[in-house]
Amino acid sequence: MAASKPVEAAVVAAAIPGSGSGVGGGSATAGPGTGGLPRWQLALAVGAPLLLGAGAMYLWSRQRRRRETGGRGDASGLKRNSERKTPEGRASPAPGSGHPEGPGTHLEMNSLDRAQAAKNKGNKYFKAGKYEQAIQCYTEAISLCPTEKNVDLSTFYQNRAAAFEQLQKWKEVAQDCTKAVELNPKYVKALFRRAKAHEKLDNKKECLEDVTAVCILEGFQNQQSMLLADKVLKLLGKEKAKEKYKNREPLMPSPQFIKSYFSSFTDDIISQPMLKGEKSDEDKDKEGEALEVKENSGYLKAKQYMEEENYDKIISECSKEVDAQGKYMAEALLLRATFYLLIGNANAAKPDLDKVISLKEANVKLRANALIKRGSMYMQQQQPLLSTQDFNMAADIDPQNADVYHHRGQLKILLDQVEEAVADFDECIRLRPESALAQAQKCFALYRQAYTGNNSSQIQAAMKGFEEVIKKFPRCAEGYALYAQALTDQQQFGKADEMYDKCINLEPDNATTYVHKGLLQLQWKQDLDRGLELISKAIEIDNKCDFAYETMGTIEVQRGNMEKAIDMFNKAINLAKSEMEMAHLYSLCDAAHAQTEVAKKYGLKPPTL
Repeated sequence: MAASKPVEAAVVAAAIPGSGSGVGGGSATAGPGTGGLPRWQLALAVGAPLLLGAGAMYLWSRQRRRRETGGRGDASGLKRNSERKTPEGRASPAPGSGHPEGPGTHLEMNSLDRAQAAKNKGNKYFKAGKYEQAIQCYTEAISLCPTEKNVDLSTFYQNRAAAFEQLQKWKEVAQDCTKAVELNPKYVKALFRRAKAHEKLDNKKECLEDVTAVCILEGFQNQQSMLLADKVLKLLGKEKAKEKYKNREPLMPSPQFIKSYFSSFTDDIISQPMLKGEKSDEDKDKEGEALEVKENSGYLKAKQYMEEENYDKIISECSKEVDAQGKYMAEALLLRATFYLLIGNANAAKPDLDKVISLKEANVKLRANALIKRGSMYMQQQQPLLSTQDFNMAADIDPQNADVYHHRGQLKILLDQVEEAVADFDECIRLRPESALAQAQKCFALYRQAYTGNNSSQIQAAMKGFEEVIKKFPRCAEGYALYAQALTDQQQFGKADEMYDKCINLEPDNATTYVHKGLLQLQWKQDLDRGLELISKAIEIDNKCDFAYETMGTIEVQRGNMEKAIDMFNKAINLAKSEMEMAHLYSLCDAAHAQTEVAKKYGLKPPTL
């Protein structure tokens, strides 16, 4: 999970709404919507090791590179071509472009030879750093070259573009590269140079299309072009997400998502069932006897709506309590902030969280919970320092709160501080020994550390730890889910499939489990139909499961069904709960769009499943 790794998927803590419904409660190792399993581990194609965030268009190539690099599947196996800065020598003639025999040939040869001589002179000026003189020579070569000599002429234009590039005349670079590509449509150097010029000219869409064509022509083997594609995809994603997120309509997640989110907290006052004395006068017990009458309270009404799963009314009722400065104002602020986070409105949530944290007279558990949620929000916004400060403050003010250590442990996993994460999980378990979720996530942290370090004995110890957790906590769905992911890494596919089945038996309405089981079918049995069937089932269970739409879209990219892929990505974008997640999804969508345009222009398509 190194930050330098290209196109790594966004990973956020479980305490952030939108970070995954959680198989039994949500995990900090989860990417948004993944339900407790890290998106950066998902295998979407047979043998493909990791899911690239913005690079869905490149997924197929990872399988190929994995074989070629001995299973590494990383950037170290990529062929590093030159910077493409030097001009070219004599162009290799394309089939049928050799010098013809017959009448008139002598004059034509002289014209071409004179053009080549001018180009060679330009190359000498170029190497000497005399770019203006080089441009003059290349211009002479272009004027002398017979118009039917497409390949030679395209080389002269490309060389002149290289000289313009050294002078940072990006418009001229793009124009000359366009001429070169018109003459030789699969001219990699010209396409890549034009892509870089478009980048400098801030023509992101055009840059992406050119570099996409380059990547396909190079078989995704050149790191330089892959990194440029990655860069422009991220920029496009952020740009589009910023505008879309600002104007998005708030969207309440599914009831299952909300319940799973709240289940990741044990010391959260606002998520506890209403006490008998809190019931309002219209609530009756089973014998028809009225419970204790309480004052008219927006907060208590909101709590009642929570129990009824009538979530859309909670924010407005909490606002009534806050406006009236009622008895439960602190609780109402925290509950309102939580639902603002759940609908993806972090800007509205932050002032409420700030106020709860500053209320010294408020219950310490309310303040600690607000710090956990604000800290998780900061992590989602890629502000790890602020996030760490909030978690540490929560531990200072409420050292006996198991939730603080559970969620801080998740944060430490994200920061690759595994030893500190394990220490936090241990403290959580000490305070709350029955916390199955913390024990399962501790096992997963130890497993990830062993797996990335390629330590076989520690891997086996971690796998044994998973067995002990599911034996001790047979009702903890997250334990089975995390164990299934580890088993998948170890290519123990049959047993992983059994673990997912146990998850589904425990939580049949958890859509993300079906997605993961579907992905397993692709990696294990190459059973595309079964995989898509399971992912479709996830959407049927929860039509707000953005992870299911995203996964379906990624698979459709690999199948070559770009229109359907784009439709799936757009559905996921409309459901995204954070700007960062939306940017990631836009990157996927833009990658699919670029492939569509490249296919139309050049007839280029990567291999499909």
